[in-house]
This record gives sequence, structure tokens and C-alpha cells, in this order.
Amino acid sequence: MTTRDELRAEKALQGLDFPASKTELIDYATERSATAKTLQTLRTLPDRQFENKDDVVEAVPQEPEGDAPGGVHR
Repeated sequence: MTTRDELRAEKALQGLDFPASKTELIDYATERSATAKTLQTLRTLPDRQFENKDDVVEAVPQEPEGDAPGGVHR
């Protein structure tokens, strides 16, 4: 997840009552018209309960910001 993805996820989950399951996170973000990228990010989460938004952000696999030249990923 990039910093931008973290901000998208936080915005999509704003107002959600925690703790919440992965399914509840995705359903809530869907109802709030989250972007496809945000929903894709939330789907990478492990299937468990999350205590707060920080817990969600920490659980998403981290990816580099995409600074590899020519789109080559290492």
C-alpha cells in the first residue's frame, strides 16, 4: 500500500464503528462509493477483526511507491 492508498482507505472508513471485520470494512467502503483501487486494497487484508483504522492500515501489505525506472518491478 502506498501513502496515497493509506489515505484512500482512511477516508473510505471514516465514521465506521470499530471493531469491524474485513467483510464489514469492504461493505462500508462500498456503501461510501470507495474507488476500485481502495476496495482492491481492502480485499488484500487478512480475514480478521480490526480494532481501528490504524490497525487496518498496518495490516495491508506494503508496496514501494513505484519509483522503479520504466515500470520494472523488482
